[in-house]
Amino acid sequence: MTEHTRSEITLRVNETTHRLSVDNRRTLLDALREDLGLTGPKKGCDQGQCGACTVLCDGRRVVSCLTLAVAADTTAVTTVEGLATEGELRPIQEAFVRLDGFQCGFCTPGQLCSAVGMLAEHAAGWPSAVTAADAPDRAPELDEAEVRERMSGNLCRCGAYPPIVRAVLETAAREGGAK
Repeated sequence: MTEHTRSEITLRVNETTHRLSVDNRRTLLDALREDLGLTGPKKGCDQGQCGACTVLCDGRRVVSCLTLAVAADTTAVTTVEGLATEGELRPIQEAFVRLDGFQCGFCTPGQLCSAVGMLAEHAAGWPSAVTAADAPDRAPELDEAEVRERMSGNLCRCGAYPPIVRAVLETAAREGGAK
C-alpha cells in the first residue's frame, strides 16, 4: 500500500477516541470489527440489505458495511456496545429483553441501534414513507405501521418482528412518543 491508498482517521467510538491508519477502501464495519475488536456490529449480507451492521454516526443510522471508514472520520460512532451507560440498559434494550424481541440474536445489535436512531428521528418529526402527506407540522403518531416502515431496513431471519415492534412502541410510549 502506498501513502496514497491509506488515510489517518479519527473515530470516536462509544466515547473512546481512536486514531487509525486505514486503507481508503476499508469499510466502517471492518474497521470496527477487525481494527477495534468490536463484534457487536454484525457482518450479515455485506451489501447493506439486512441491517445487521447498523450503527449510529453522530446519532444517525448507517449501515456500516456500505460506509467507508474514511467517510466516518471525526464522527461519533455508537455501536450496540455503547448503548448501555454505566452498566444500565437503555429502555429499548430492556424492552427487547422483556418482550423477547430477539431469537438467535444475530440481528439484535443492528435492530437496537436502528431503534434508537428511528426513535430520535421520530421525535425530531421526520416523516416516514407511511406518514400521511397531510400530517400536521408535528411528530407523526408512532403506530405499528410507522415502526414497521422505519425499521424495514433491518431484517430478522427468525421472524421476531412482532415483539420488536412491541418493544419499540412500548419504549416510545414511555418516552412520550407513541399513540
